[in-house]
Order: sequence, then structure tokens, then C-alpha cells
Amino acid sequence: MDLKFLGKETQGGGSPTLFDTAETMHGKEVYVIQGWKITDPGTLAQLDIPDHEAVIAVPKKLMQHLPKGDPYAPADG
Repeated sequence: MDLKFLGKETQGGGSPTLFDTAETMHGKEVYVIQGWKITDPGTLAQLDIPDHEAVIAVPKKLMQHLPKGDPYAPADG
């Protein structure tokens, strides 16, 4: 998978990072996000996570790196 770097939010030893790719997964266009693994059993118990998915957390500020004009980008304000 070819990745195009869009931005990161540096947090000490790890940096949640956002990438774009032209490839699809499960028939959908996707972004690739590097973030912190969610391992808290209480949080995971609230979710129905298929075996082919993982749950991560990233700073909300990371979403500022979504391309302008993207229908999924956060609204200004």
C-alpha cells in the first residue's frame, strides 16, 4: 500500500499520524491512521469489534490534516 503523509501530532515517543492512500479496503476509500491502541477492557466491552478491525485513539487535532474539500473533514468553527 502506497501511503501519502498528511500530518502528525507529535506526542513524545509516539506520533499519531494521518496518511492517504489511493487503495481501497472492503470496497471503500480509506485513510490510514496511526494512533494509540485502546486496550481498556471497559472501553472495548462497549464496542462490537470484528476480528479484521482494530480500535485506536488519536488527538482530535490530527483531523485538521484532512484535505480541504473532503466531505469527511471537520467543519470550521
